[in-house]
Amino acid sequence: MEAKTLFDKIWDSHVVDSVKNGPDILYIDQHFIHEVTSPQAFTGIEKRGVPLFRPQKTLATADHNIPTQNQELPIREKLSQIQVKTLTDNCEKHGVQLFGLGHPHNGIVHVIGAELGVTQPGMTIVCGDSHTSTHGAFGSIAFGIGTSEVEMVFASQCVLQPKPKKMRINIEGKLNKGVTSKDIILYIISQISASGATGYFVEYAGSAIRSLSMDARMTICNMSIEMGARGGMIAPDKVTFDYLKDREYAPKGADWDKAVEKWKALKTDEDAVFDREININAADIQPMITYGTNPGMGTFIDGKIPELEDIIPESRESFQKALNYMDFTPGMELAGHPVDYVFLGSCTNGRIEDIRAFTSLVKGRKKAENITAWIVPGSKQVEKQARDEGLLEILEEAGFQLRQPGCSACLAMNEDKIPSGKYAVSTSNRNFEGRQGPGSRTLLASPLTAAAAAVTGKITNPADLID
Repeated sequence: MEAKTLFDKIWDSHVVDSVKNGPDILYIDQHFIHEVTSPQAFTGIEKRGVPLFRPQKTLATADHNIPTQNQELPIREKLSQIQVKTLTDNCEKHGVQLFGLGHPHNGIVHVIGAELGVTQPGMTIVCGDSHTSTHGAFGSIAFGIGTSEVEMVFASQCVLQPKPKKMRINIEGKLNKGVTSKDIILYIISQISASGATGYFVEYAGSAIRSLSMDARMTICNMSIEMGARGGMIAPDKVTFDYLKDREYAPKGADWDKAVEKWKALKTDEDAVFDREININAADIQPMITYGTNPGMGTFIDGKIPELEDIIPESRESFQKALNYMDFTPGMELAGHPVDYVFLGSCTNGRIEDIRAFTSLVKGRKKAENITAWIVPGSKQVEKQARDEGLLEILEEAGFQLRQPGCSACLAMNEDKIPSGKYAVSTSNRNFEGRQGPGSRTLLASPLTAAAAAVTGKITNPADLID
């Protein structure tokens, strides 16, 4: 029998049919939707008089546009208000389960799917959002789709999709002090560039990956998209099963035992061949930060921005343009540079472990006076956990406030915008021009690095503050 990768095993078992010399028709196990990319898709099926084929396979939440303060009051921003109301109306009309504003399960779509146990190994999962790749941390094929494809899934529970090439990134060894999963993925992207995995689906493997928690694995898979990959995945193991056990939507009793037996077979065969393999030594990774306007423009916090001559000639113009936007210069050191804002949150780093990590570093310290900090849990469940674990008191004692759940300052589609010209150390996933607000300057980093900046008021290596 031919040796197969984990990706092949799941993909091939979900192909309904194939278009000759074209894409596969892929069956989708779970469809997530939110208020931004679903309205036109609902309108599309209604215009064609097509019912929602399997409404029970779709789950909705409001996250992108919602405010993170005073959620009990009517939404002030008109566009946000319209989009959230449209989602509510559409879900009622078509029989889709919605975790709307105020619901105890409300939160960022890529946070709630996992914490509720909806996301499970071996699934195919789509959402009209590029960071759907987060769910690949469970050993599933998860990827973002466009609005026309959302309509396709509504109508047929299938999507037309060309099969990507396969890449494996192996990370072996023990991580250095202060290095987190966010540093791992920022390091990978800095090495292969923001387009280095274009056309591939990536499997992350190796002892360093296996040592990570589920929250950490989700951070890595989440940012696969930032190196151009179609998605990222990690083979399920005991860590995965322990995380899922007893979650609300996870199988129960005898069904659980059967599911785990099935999930244990979800791994790449020993002789399986990838189109590309990359090997990384975990010891080579230090705490990372970005300095430019794409996630590939990253360096060690204790390092320097590259000199112009270190950049390949065809990229020098865009490199210089990015530095001009950030008001940085080639060769400069980043450590010690003052910052204005700190944002902890997003589908990349808005889970309970991220808040725990941030809190562990600020405990016994005070927020720097020059810093405005937004700490935004990824869901109502994360918010509740932070309260129940006493993290809230520690944060408040250090001068921080916890906001209400939502995508917040990750993408500035709501009220949380970084002002023009201001520097934000952000735990989110993108640092494009204006991503966090017109003229804002984003430095992507881990929750530990965000905490270090929040208490020192400048870019600081968190390893220097860890006992």
